[in-house]
Amino acid sequence: MKVPVGFQSYVLRNEIGQDITGTLKKMVALGYQYVEMCSPSGYMGPFEPLAKYSGKELKALIEDTGMSCISSHFTLKEMHTNLEERLDFANQLGLKHFVLSSGLDAPSLDEVKAKCEELNTMAEKITKAGLTAAFHNHDAEFKHSFDGRYVYDILLDELDPNLVKMQYQTQVITMGIKGSTYFNKYPGRFISAHLQDYDKNDTSKEIALGQGISDWKDFFKAAEKGGLQIVYVEMESNPGTLAESVTYLKNL
Repeated sequence: MKVPVGFQSYVLRNEIGQDITGTLKKMVALGYQYVEMCSPSGYMGPFEPLAKYSGKELKALIEDTGMSCISSHFTLKEMHTNLEERLDFANQLGLKHFVLSSGLDAPSLDEVKAKCEELNTMAEKITKAGLTAAFHNHDAEFKHSFDGRYVYDILLDELDPNLVKMQYQTQVITMGIKGSTYFNKYPGRFISAHLQDYDKNDTSKEIALGQGISDWKDFFKAAEKGGLQIVYVEMESNPGTLAESVTYLKNL
């Protein structure tokens, strides 16, 4: 395990919205080095209390706790409506990775391709702003296919590898799909990953990393070839596993 470890803020969205300083200090004490944010003005809901801060102010709040932030999720809607402002926010926050959180799946292959073309165009602006654009998958891109090919594979074909990297979510291990397969097949296409693990007797149940069905040695053996720069633990339905998970990774 050669890459730094962070956590995805969505897991603790209520706590972060109510007390970002106290929450991040607790995560630093557990051993997490990075937090991946969700754009407050794009997500709102529990993150709404943070929308009042500029990127510069939010950066100071985060770094004062000893935590760092180099990545954030953004919604397709906010990228459509005010990309320039979002890029300014991202640069104020000190981001390196500008991640589209979803929205490329579609009912037809032509629509998927059109969405990819649109993201490629937006990624040109993101790149010119000094950031790396990325796309974050869910299981939808593997549940949906065209002509026997997963939408995810089509995305990898249609997205410009020089403009759009991938953030791999390991949730799809519950479908038997391994991250190492994609890292080896598409070297250098990935910048980060979201890590989850699942009970072998009930794959709908999230458990601490290293205690479930995922082969993390296999995952990280291929991670360097894939291009991973950082990983984020994301136990959305079981945040109580955050402590055990980071301990496992630090000792892997």
